[in-house]
Amino acid sequence: MARIKGGMNAKKKHNRVLKLAKGYRGARSKQYRVAKQSVMRALTSSYAGRKQRKRQMRQLWIARINAAARMNGLSYSKFMHGLKLADVDMNRKMLAEMAVNDAAGFATLAELAKSKVA
Repeated sequence: MARIKGGMNAKKKHNRVLKLAKGYRGARSKQYRVAKQSVMRALTSSYAGRKQRKRQMRQLWIARINAAARMNGLSYSKFMHGLKLADVDMNRKMLAEMAVNDAAGFATLAELAKSKVA
């Protein structure tokens, strides 16, 4: 059986990594060994970043809800507790959206929560 050399597959693998490293500075985008390290780190960071983005969005929603709740005379925790007691099942994303775009609707929710807490 004839021997098959691995040059073509190695070239393909190198090109795949170098393509991912496009736009990096200096040797990071030109040399395979350096590019491979940079790409591995970048892919790890991007995976972690996708998880962090979800945390940051929730943090932003809570900050917006808290600000709007305090304008209506409630803390965030009391507001959320009041909504839970009132059986209002709304997620933080929608509450934050209401806080920014529908102040009157949010105020009615705040009054409802206030009446349930007190």
